[in-house]
Amino acid sequence: MSPTRSLLSLLLIAVSLGSSVTASPTPRDSKATLAFARSFNLSGTGFQNIADADRARAQALISSARVKGGQNKRAVSSILVTNTAVTYTANVGVGTPPTEYTLLIDTGSSNTWVGSRKSYVKTSSSTDTGQAISVSYGSGNFSGEEFTDTVTLSPSLVIKKQSIGVASTSEGFTTVDGIIGVGPTDLTLNTLTSDPNQEIPTVTDNLFAQGKIPAAVLGISYAPIIIANVTNGELTFGGTDPFRHVGEITYVPITSTSPASRFWGVDLAISYGSTTILSSTAGIVDTGTTLVLIASDAFSKYQAATGGVLDSATGLLKVTSAQYHALKPVNFQIGSNTYTLTPNAQIWPRMLNSVIGGTTDGIYLIIGNLGTPSGQGLDFINGYTFLERFYSVFDTTHKRVGLACTLETDIITN
Repeated sequence: MSPTRSLLSLLLIAVSLGSSVTASPTPRDSKATLAFARSFNLSGTGFQNIADADRARAQALISSARVKGGQNKRAVSSILVTNTAVTYTANVGVGTPPTEYTLLIDTGSSNTWVGSRKSYVKTSSSTDTGQAISVSYGSGNFSGEEFTDTVTLSPSLVIKKQSIGVASTSEGFTTVDGIIGVGPTDLTLNTLTSDPNQEIPTVTDNLFAQGKIPAAVLGISYAPIIIANVTNGELTFGGTDPFRHVGEITYVPITSTSPASRFWGVDLAISYGSTTILSSTAGIVDTGTTLVLIASDAFSKYQAATGGVLDSATGLLKVTSAQYHALKPVNFQIGSNTYTLTPNAQIWPRMLNSVIGGTTDGIYLIIGNLGTPSGQGLDFINGYTFLERFYSVFDTTHKRVGLACTLETDIITN
């Protein structure tokens, strides 16, 4: 990476670090943004380590997918979200006047719900539909009753009559108030217990239908940061942010291979250096997964090639300093483009080792074992440790996923 690009990357991160978590929305080219920060809370999740938590989520995703079969005044708008080491959160208002809830941003689910920590407050815009609702996640579950209500993402992103699950019981969400689901709409099937065949419009669907955004598109930008609780990204509804990526965004259609096709699924091949470790296969891009998870046979090849030793405390491969310096790039061939995780991008930020149970001097790899062999129709999950190096776009309108490099793609921060 050139010195100029390195400097620009550091300047971008410095600007992000200066943003307040509670900053007011700041327009930029018709985008409304809210600050987000990174936080970590693996303890109390019920999992021994971060790899176990990710694998549990992966199995829940796979299982649920196999069960579920005029004048345009819209403006691209953005809100900022918070990284919790497993996913990201945003402060979202519900009701009139709005009560603020801290909700996980999840591209792997599509229901929006509240009530796990802060109780739902009924207001003049609250309507009880009389339907029971229930959703299970790898990290927990909730059940309760469906309401429709006004949802405020930012002053320019106010949704009328959005479906809201109101939890009467929930597990696994003690540090947040619920979830804002931004996955494909049909993931809402089988969540209304009285009418399992009914789809529920997502917040993205309703923003588009109500003329608040020009397209049912979600752009996500993360930046690799080595400090917890600092601003490091942007969630953009309705389009993309040209300030957050370098070069053109390249799109690929959602895979036709099930069960990855139910999510933001793509086809790719993975190589370590010049050695293929996962042939062309289907998997998903997912903000709710922390690591890059690959099929167990591909993981075995990666482990053998890197020399990493499985660390019981973190669940991750641990390498020596000499092994780290000998790491080769991991290449993800997606469509006609190759997206590369440099050696530095393959390791967990060393200054954050303690939050995942690691030693301060340890070097841990962020590519983990999915826990199932390849050929299952969902053979990898590219989580936020992949996404923080690339700009990603989730396009409901055209059923496609887009990726682009950023100033942070090959920056050395870890």
